[in-house]
Amino acid sequence: MSTEKIRLMAHLVAGYPDDSGCRAVARGLVEGGASYLEVQIPFSDPSADGPAIREACSAVLSMGYRVRDALALVADLCAAYPEVPVFVMTYGSLAATPDVRSFTDVVRGTGAAGLIVPDFPFDSDEGLARACLEGGRPVCPVPVAAPSMRPHRLASMAGLGRKYLYAALRAGVTGAETEIGEDTKAFLAAAGAGGARILGGFGIKTGEQARKVAPYVHAVVAGTVFVELIARIAGETVDGAGVLDGKRGSSGSVSGSKRDDALYQAVRDKAAELCGARV
Repeated sequence: MSTEKIRLMAHLVAGYPDDSGCRAVARGLVEGGASYLEVQIPFSDPSADGPAIREACSAVLSMGYRVRDALALVADLCAAYPEVPVFVMTYGSLAATPDVRSFTDVVRGTGAAGLIVPDFPFDSDEGLARACLEGGRPVCPVPVAAPSMRPHRLASMAGLGRKYLYAALRAGVTGAETEIGEDTKAFLAAAGAGGARILGGFGIKTGEQARKVAPYVHAVVAGTVFVELIARIAGETVDGAGVLDGKRGSSGSVSGSKRDDALYQAVRDKAAELCGARV
């Protein structure tokens, strides 16, 4: 069985389960071998996300977490791990507040490498791509492709000449497990026809799945699997039965540095598994 390292884009929700825990998670992901970090700004209606990430966003927002807190975290991660490109993921209503150019300027200032806004169509993005590429250091605008796209639109997206393209491996929301069939392989080939580096995600939870996807993408994207680990260790449940105690920086189950150490260890081990370091 091959032990060649798989490139992993590891997704985390900014501020989850709290400030110190989130930073422990980021450290674990990097030390577990993640090649990229994708930091999601918590949002009240994350339409592309499944229950685990929705609950994580809700928990963080209930603690008063703001967009500026998330972007401050991104800046800190860029400074702490300069060898690991950090991508910001958010939704259109946040990216357009107060306007797209102002938002992308702030993202640029954090040092982030790219910006993913899944509910902005590539051909009607409110000027996002132009704002990312103009005004100073470029930030890579990352369009999102789905298997349900019509072939001519997928071909148009692939022909944009973007450095990266995010390919959802199936329709629906994040979290459910994904199978890699011939249709998925054909979709990934079409998405990458223009030379973009394909970031392939939605439902990757095991090393076996990652190994199946890796030959067809530049990097495998995983997020829900980490959020579920975090929820369990922080004493929460995905359905919200367990909650944070309402104070940023603390949690009602396992507390303080011991909990953060447990978060670090768990996500580091899972990241290493997904990267192929553990087989």
